[in-house]
Amino acid sequence: MELHQLQYFVAVAEERNFTRAAERLHVAQPGVSAQVRRLERELGQELLDRSGRSVRLTEVGEAVLPYARAALAAVDGVRYAVDELTGLLRGRVAVGTVTSHSVELPDLLAEFHDAHPAVEITLSEANSDQLIDGLRTGRLDAAIISVGSGTPAGLEIEVVDDQPVVAAVAPAHELAVHPVISLDTLRGRPLISLPRGTGLRTRLDEACAAAGFAPDIAFEASSPEVLAQLAARGLGAAILPGAFAAARGEELRTLTIDPPALRGRLVFAWRAAGPTGPAARALIERARAMLRARPRA
Repeated sequence: MELHQLQYFVAVAEERNFTRAAERLHVAQPGVSAQVRRLERELGQELLDRSGRSVRLTEVGEAVLPYARAALAAVDGVRYAVDELTGLLRGRVAVGTVTSHSVELPDLLAEFHDAHPAVEITLSEANSDQLIDGLRTGRLDAAIISVGSGTPAGLEIEVVDDQPVVAAVAPAHELAVHPVISLDTLRGRPLISLPRGTGLRTRLDEACAAAGFAPDIAFEASSPEVLAQLAARGLGAAILPGAFAAARGEELRTLTIDPPALRGRLVFAWRAAGPTGPAARALIERARAMLRARPRA
């Protein structure tokens, strides 16, 4: 049994696909398939069910996976111990972020690169649901995501921002004279929102479901700036972070939603358990220190 066989097996198990696992590992797909087959022959059992469109773990594979992850984590631990003793930090860190964020992510990554120039840093952008999945499966080491009042299972967080979720309309909109509206006021009205899977959209969908109706989403866009522009042109009420809407007071009127009061949190998140390399741990520690050192409003 070889270490890279365990690494390939874990990647396929997490990606549910040989091609994606090979891309993640930067190796050829036939090599991944061959090495996993060799591991199965050595163990005398199939670890993966390849009969469907996606690869699934067999019962034996489910039992083996935690031990394979633990073996890889132990190797990372050996490397980390050597790095700590020698003062050399190497490796790779994968970071994700939602489209709009208030944390100084470029500053964080630049400072980290200056301190550890041998570490490869990658940054990708996606919605919160995709980023959370990336953290849980190990594709990402850390990410800035939007969440509600709770912490997603399996993750730890450091709060970046916590503010109300509001509706914003053009000055001529019929709701513009009401600084505070109930969520029910938005029932049946055209709304402008981020797509499904984003934090703000999830907060809206959950609140509307609890109130017994589905929001009428007339326009979707992945950029809050585009949402604000659509609302400013009278196309509906945009669902936005409170501070973002308030900063556009010349073209938008901000409507506080209460009851129920909607709030959204932007957080820096990482996997609570599982293999995390020394480079990722160093980045997480730096990010937490940076966030805790910021002046509180």
